[in-house]
Amino acid sequence: MIELKHLRTLAALQQRGTLRGAAEQLHLSVSALSHQLAELEARLAGPLFLRKSRPLQFTREGEWLLDLAAECLPRVDAVQRRLLGESEPQVEPLRLAIECHSCMHWLAPALSHWLAQAGRELDFVTGQSFEPQQALLLGAVDVVLTSDVQASADIHYAPLFDYEMRLVAAPDHPLLREEPLAPARLAQETLLSYPVDPSRLDVVRYFLAPAGESPQRIRHGENTLMLVQMAAAGWGVTVLPSWASREFEAQGLVASRALGRGLVRRLYGAVRVRERESEWHASLFEQIRTASARLV
Repeated sequence: MIELKHLRTLAALQQRGTLRGAAEQLHLSVSALSHQLAELEARLAGPLFLRKSRPLQFTREGEWLLDLAAECLPRVDAVQRRLLGESEPQVEPLRLAIECHSCMHWLAPALSHWLAQAGRELDFVTGQSFEPQQALLLGAVDVVLTSDVQASADIHYAPLFDYEMRLVAAPDHPLLREEPLAPARLAQETLLSYPVDPSRLDVVRYFLAPAGESPQRIRHGENTLMLVQMAAAGWGVTVLPSWASREFEAQGLVASRALGRGLVRRLYGAVRVRERESEWHASLFEQIRTASARLV
C-alpha cells in the first residue's frame, strides 16, 4: 500500500512547503505529483495534508508517514549506496538564522568550535523581509536562534539563556537619570534600531506596546557598532542586550540603564519538532550555553 516513492514525495513536500517545490525537487510535473498524492490518500481514505494551509500543515496520518520517512529513507539510501559501491554523501551545511542581531561577536567563536568538532559547515540564512520561523517550518533553515516563542505545535524551543535588554544612550542623556523611566517618555525619543519591523523589537513589544505607546521616530543602523556610535553621538537612544554595550560603556562612550524594573528575555534554539531529539542539536545548544555563561 505504502511505497518508497510515497515517502519521498511527502518528505519533499515537507522540505519545500509547496506542491510546485516538491515537484521540482523530485523532477516531476505538478500534475503527476498531485495524482500520486491523491492516489495514496484514496488508499488511506483520508487527506495527508491541508491543501490551503500556509505554512503547509500535515494531518495526523501525514505526520505518521513523515515519521516513517525520516526513519526509513536514510537507511534505504545508505544500503543502496553500499550496494552500488558509492561513497557516503557530504554532510549538508547547517542552515542557521539568528534573530539576536548583537550575538555574533561572542557567538561566532562558539559556532566555529562546534563546527570543527561536528565536521559541519555553516550557512547563514537572511533576507530583507525574511521570516526565520516561517522558513524553519518550510524546511529552508535548520535552526533559528530567537527570543520570540510562537504558538506552533511544529516548532520545539530549547531554552538557552536569559539576558537583560537595557537602554543605551550618550552618558549625558537625561533619560538615563529619569525616575521612573516611563514608556511614554521613551516613546518621545528617536529610537535607534536594526532594520527590522518595529513590532519585532523587544522594547516595542514588551515595554512600549503594553503601555499603549509606540516610538515616534526610528533611525536604522545596520549593526550593533553603528547603533552604539549613533547613540554616543546623541542621534537617539537604543535598546540592546547587556553584553552588547559593555565594552563601550567601559570606554565612556555610552551608558546604560534598566527599562522599568528590568526587561529580561530568554534566547531559544528553535528546531522542527520531529528533529528535536537530534544529537547535533543538543551539542550545538550546549556549546551556546557554555559560551553565554562567559557574558555574565
